[in-house]
Amino acid sequence: MIVFVYLAAPDGYKWKKIESSKRKTVHQIDKIDNFQNLGPPILRWRASLQGPLHGLLFANFIMSVDKRQKWDPQIENVVELYPVYDMDSANIAMGFGKYGDCSKLGVGYTKTKAHPIGISPREQLTLCGIQNFDDGSSLIWGTEMEEWHDHLLPEGERLTRAKSHLFSIALVPTGDNSFDAEYILQLDFGGNLPHWMTAPIVIQSVKDMFGVAEPYFKAGTKEGSEIDQYMKEEKIREESFEDRNSILFTP
Repeated sequence: MIVFVYLAAPDGYKWKKIESSKRKTVHQIDKIDNFQNLGPPILRWRASLQGPLHGLLFANFIMSVDKRQKWDPQIENVVELYPVYDMDSANIAMGFGKYGDCSKLGVGYTKTKAHPIGISPREQLTLCGIQNFDDGSSLIWGTEMEEWHDHLLPEGERLTRAKSHLFSIALVPTGDNSFDAEYILQLDFGGNLPHWMTAPIVIQSVKDMFGVAEPYFKAGTKEGSEIDQYMKEEKIREESFEDRNSILFTP
């Protein structure tokens, strides 16, 4: 069963189908070329997975260097540099649930190694968050910080800056242990690389990610699995307010 709230193409744009197969985990890939005249295409992957849906769990999966190296061998580091701890203040700024419940917010840093086809190492500085909704769905989102935020980059030699103009993963439950995912990404590798050369790399990388995610999340339905243990521990944390730095619960 596939249940999606499709991201409609903005006025003046139309999604172009790249791949489609109902039998595959990633059953559809689309793109819009030169989206918003920024150069690279915006890409969309749609997939269906077995396993528990939990926004933070999925975010941790793509943020784990060890797991990410299984589908992205060029990754060198992924780290949250500046986390926001007061989620209540963040939710107040976002309009008290207008965009769901923000459960995670911060600035992350990504560093890649040189690619075999001749792409030099890259770095990114991205504002990311997780929004949870009453129906059990989650939205993981991110956008690149601007050049005037470069002082937030870690110390060391500066690399060519890649930019995720837009990044999001919408996760929608389709059953007690199944969910659909819609992955959106507009990535500019930076430098003088032509987008026709880098887009296929991005497409394959995300397909490989879902290839690793499929057995990982499916195994999470089994008692005692890594995900099963995570979900039990997370439930305890969610039921406790001990770790919250809140302005709403201050006498």
